[in-house]
Amino acid sequence: MFRLSRYKDYTPLWYDITPLKQTSRRNAIRILSVLALIAVSVSANIYLIYKIVKRWPTALDTYQHLNPYPIVNEEFLRTLSSPSPDENAVVTSMYTDSYATAVATLGHSLTRANTTARRLLFYLPDHISPQALCIASSTGFVPYPVSRIPPPHNGVGTHERFMDAYSKLNIWKLGDAGIKAVVHLDADTLVLRNFDELFSLPYSFAAVPDVYVGSHGFTLDMNTGVIFARPDMGIFDDMLLKMQSATYDGIQADQAFLNVYFAADALRLPYAYNANLAIKKRKPDLWADLRPRTRIAHYTLVKPFVAEEDNTGVRILRMNELEENVIRRMSEFDGAFEEELMDWLRIWRDTYKTYGDALRECVDDATGAS
Repeated sequence: MFRLSRYKDYTPLWYDITPLKQTSRRNAIRILSVLALIAVSVSANIYLIYKIVKRWPTALDTYQHLNPYPIVNEEFLRTLSSPSPDENAVVTSMYTDSYATAVATLGHSLTRANTTARRLLFYLPDHISPQALCIASSTGFVPYPVSRIPPPHNGVGTHERFMDAYSKLNIWKLGDAGIKAVVHLDADTLVLRNFDELFSLPYSFAAVPDVYVGSHGFTLDMNTGVIFARPDMGIFDDMLLKMQSATYDGIQADQAFLNVYFAADALRLPYAYNANLAIKKRKPDLWADLRPRTRIAHYTLVKPFVAEEDNTGVRILRMNELEENVIRRMSEFDGAFEEELMDWLRIWRDTYKTYGDALRECVDDATGAS
């Protein structure tokens, strides 16, 4: 009996082990379920991260040749009167001598497009030489000295090239000169067609959405290379106050600030009013449709009037160097912008042909003065 009691808890090999099998099966199911949930969670997170990095394509990234109608309703356009030179102005700004020939070419392109608004050239007297000012104003822009508006926070966080760019905000002071509407064109733009309809906009501020070659692509933020504004000293004073405390990426200076200042209140214009070269690199099909309707081309990626590939404009090109420079820069970006650079060169040639005497006199006067 003692020997038998020693094995009272022993389970013989032939004992029924079905309960053990059922327990093991349940555990296996639980483990597999947990692993499946983990796999689903990991897959969902990978997918979400992919969509954040590579966002859903916009209608511009998937651009299709659908709309054959003009940007502006021609019947309505004919009802608009020509801009009054007393009340409307095209303004550009020059902060360095290297942009003098660009401004001269821009001025002639405005004449070719029959723009009737007055033309003002903002410049900083301490930054611009008499020779450069003479060249820039030889094709119709009237020199208009302005005070430098320094970047906030002593320029900390502002790109070196944009330290003077806030001076563009002086356009809001033009109301004191009786001007009711302004179209500001950066000096690296070229007018290809008339845009007088902009002066009839009932809004306070308008610009074209920006576009980047890289992952940013087409954005809601505006590129301020071309802007429409209605001057107002109240707005000017308010901007000077707010730019000291507003939160934005200061590296893009005035552009970043204007985006946060006008934000949801800005009218976003069609790309024809600021045909950024980045559009062609980003979506060639869109550029192909845009090109025949472009009012203003914007030479963002390649500036034909400066020598450096990074577009710093440190070396000032002489007028007799421009043609060779443009041809040399046509090879950049694998020749993607050869046609657009040729457009600029063609208008520069016509500028020099039309205003050559005045342009040469600017150089001769400077040589004589030295």
